[in-house]
Amino acid sequence: MNYPNGKKRAAYQSKQTRSLQPEFSNRGMSLEEDINQTNEAYLAAGKAVIHKKPTPVQIVKVDYPKRSAAVIKEAYFRQASTTDYNGVYKGTYVDFEAKETKNKTSFPLSNIHEHQIEHMKQVMQQNGLCFMIVRFSTLGETFFLHAEKLFSIWDRQTKGGRKSIPYEVFKEEGILIPFRYHARVDYLSVLDDYHL
Repeated sequence: MNYPNGKKRAAYQSKQTRSLQPEFSNRGMSLEEDINQTNEAYLAAGKAVIHKKPTPVQIVKVDYPKRSAAVIKEAYFRQASTTDYNGVYKGTYVDFEAKETKNKTSFPLSNIHEHQIEHMKQVMQQNGLCFMIVRFSTLGETFFLHAEKLFSIWDRQTKGGRKSIPYEVFKEEGILIPFRYHARVDYLSVLDDYHL
């Protein structure tokens, strides 16, 4: 049987066969793509309004090889970015950073910048909700880490402590974010259990 778009329907599989196959539908997707898709699902369902913040860039040089194809040759960041995402959920301002690592044993703190930590602290002082989402891509696991836990780890490393967050800390102090079909990184389910 063919669908209206011309593609053939996959061969029939019994429920038993389907249940034995692992779910890898998000393999190859980046964390950012998964979060963007999740945010679209939340918006469509009327659950939350959360978007990726655009990075302010100053374009300096553009080449026009053809009238219809401009190519940016030189550009600079206008200012340091804060965090990746912000919006509103259940009347609460939500602001978070999303990072991905291939490392299996730890997340390097060099992936976070001091101005981002300061921004998160300012948001928390205004009763906003801040957190970080970290994906260990090699392990296929995505974790929620509340900003307060991140702050204490950050402060320790500035006083000579570890320059990374061990994977075990995410397992013990973070929360594993469930993978869902429509909301691939269903962090709102974690917020419901954790905070709101």
